[in-house]
Amino acid sequence: MGKLGISIYPERSTFEKDQAYLDLAHQYGFKRVFTSLLEITGNKEEVLAGFKKSVDYANSLGMEVMVDIAPNLFKQLEISYDDLSFFHEMGAYGVRLDLGFTGAEEARMTRNPFNIKIEINMSGGTSYVDNIMSYSPNVDNLMGSHNFYPHRYTGLAFDHFMYCTKQFNKYNINTMAFVNSHDATFGPWPTQDGLCSLENHRSLEIATQVKHLKLIGGINDISIGNAYASEAEMKAMSEAFFTPEPSIKVVVRDTITEPERKCLFEHDHGYRGDRSEYMLRSTMTRITYRDLEFPAHDTDDIKRGDVLIDNVGYGQYKGETQIALKEMKNDGRVNVVGRISDDELFLLEFLKPWSSFKLVEA
Repeated sequence: MGKLGISIYPERSTFEKDQAYLDLAHQYGFKRVFTSLLEITGNKEEVLAGFKKSVDYANSLGMEVMVDIAPNLFKQLEISYDDLSFFHEMGAYGVRLDLGFTGAEEARMTRNPFNIKIEINMSGGTSYVDNIMSYSPNVDNLMGSHNFYPHRYTGLAFDHFMYCTKQFNKYNINTMAFVNSHDATFGPWPTQDGLCSLENHRSLEIATQVKHLKLIGGINDISIGNAYASEAEMKAMSEAFFTPEPSIKVVVRDTITEPERKCLFEHDHGYRGDRSEYMLRSTMTRITYRDLEFPAHDTDDIKRGDVLIDNVGYGQYKGETQIALKEMKNDGRVNVVGRISDDELFLLEFLKPWSSFKLVEA
C-alpha cells in the first residue's frame, strides 16, 4: 500500500501551525512529510535549529520527512554528498535532489550508512534514472518523485507524466506525485497558483486528483504540495486513497425513482469484461432488483457520460445500469437518470474492464 503525504514550510510559518497540521494529517493516515531547504539563507546551525523542531515532531508521530535540496546547498551548508550526517542529525527520512549530479554521486549517496533515502526528480524525461542504475545504487534507498509547478499552465502534460513514470516503474522504484489543495495558501515560493504535478489536476477537487492517480497506476505515494490543506480535503483525500475501489460522482435528474437510486447508490458496480464501445455495463443490478418497477421516463437521446437504466420495455435487461461512452439514439427503452459529474467525466477513460467501482451522488 502506498502512502499519503503533506508539505510543510517551516520558514514560512510557525511551529505551532505546523504541529497542528501534522496532528491533523496523522489523524487521517498521512505518513509522508515533504519540506524544502531550497530557499534557505543563513548558516548551518541556524538551518538545523529552525527545521529540527518540526522534523522531530513529525518523527514523533511516526511520519517520514523528505527534505528537498539543490546541489548549491551542499556548498552553502558545507556538506558533502559523501557524508549525509547533517540530514541524519536533522532527523530526515530522506533527501530529495531537486537537481541531480552525474549519476555516480546519487548511487554513492544511496549507500550511506544511515539508510537515508535518496529521492530523485522524476519529471525530466531523460535517461537520468538509467544512468544512476548503471552505478549499482542501493535500490532500497532510491526513490522518485515528480516535480510540482506553482505557475499555472506549467505543470506536466499527461503523456510526459506517464512516460517519466514508466521509466521508474521498470526498476520498481517507489514513486510519488503531488496534488493541489484549494484551501492551502502557500508553498516554498511567494507566488503560487496551487502546487500539483499534472497541469490538468490544478482546478480539480483533491479527491478527483487522487482517484485519477490511482486509476492510472504506477504512482505509489501522493502528497499535497501546498499548505495548509483543510480537514475536509484531508478526509476526502484519505477516503479516495484508501478505498479499495474508486467512486465516481453522479449528478442525478430530479425525476429519478427510488428503485433507480438503489441501482446507482446502494449497489457495487462491476465493469463488464466483454466491453462495448458504446457503454460501460454494470449488469448485476438487473438481477438484484429484478422485482422492482422500472417504468419508462426521460427517454431522450443519450450523450457520453449519461447514466442509464434500462426500463421495463427492455424485457430481461430491465434494471441494468450503464454509463454511456458515446452518443446513442434512444428508442424509449432506456431511462436517462443522471450523468457523470463534469469534473470526473474524464475518469471514464481510465476505468478498466473487470474493475469494480462505486457511484456516489454529487
